[in-house]
Amino acid sequence: MNPCAVPTQRTDDDGDDRWLSIHKRFISECREKDPDVIFIGDCILETLQDTETWHHYFAPMHSLNFSIRGDRCENVLWRIENGELDNVKPKIVVLHVGTNNVDNKAEEIADGVYEIVQRIRSRLPDTYIVLPSLLPRGHQANKLRDKNAQVNSLVKEKVVGLNRVQTVDITKGLVQTDNSISHHDMFDYKNLTNTGAKKVFEPVHDLLSQILNENEQERDLTPSE
Repeated sequence: MNPCAVPTQRTDDDGDDRWLSIHKRFISECREKDPDVIFIGDCILETLQDTETWHHYFAPMHSLNFSIRGDRCENVLWRIENGELDNVKPKIVVLHVGTNNVDNKAEEIADGVYEIVQRIRSRLPDTYIVLPSLLPRGHQANKLRDKNAQVNSLVKEKVVGLNRVQTVDITKGLVQTDNSISHHDMFDYKNLTNTGAKKVFEPVHDLLSQILNENEQERDLTPSE
């Protein structure tokens, strides 16, 4: 059985139960708020909410961020199975996960992402699901960077033809001509700086804006009861 596609609760290695506490907070936010966009995933999306890009582009879209540093496919799957997308009807869910599955094969990670898409769709049949590509990582070229690129290709193939599911390439402009990544874009060669976030998430903002605008137009054209 593919471990990436089996819902798995994170182990409490630090002994302070933080991961489960964050999960419970996200569930509470679902009950208390009415978001148009939910971001769910790993460190890439978690650190995004501390950037100017989040506050300038995504917060005004009535967005919530249900992302936890260090999460793997199976952890996000567990969180969804245990209430994080209940009691809420966002127009869009943005999913980014897989870069922390360092010990899994590309095929396993892609299957894990696909399983999460299926679980989101079963809960939110009318919601758009947007899948930003996994980012390159590491200062210099390395096997994990290659694997992330392979995952991106596999995920794109798997979701072709799925209704209201769209991938978006956010890898452009990070890898320089000598195959290095600058610390000005990724401060630890994995997570984004303010500069990196603006560069990387602009295509995501453009796509979300387009989807939300189309949603508004459809609603305007719907006859009133």
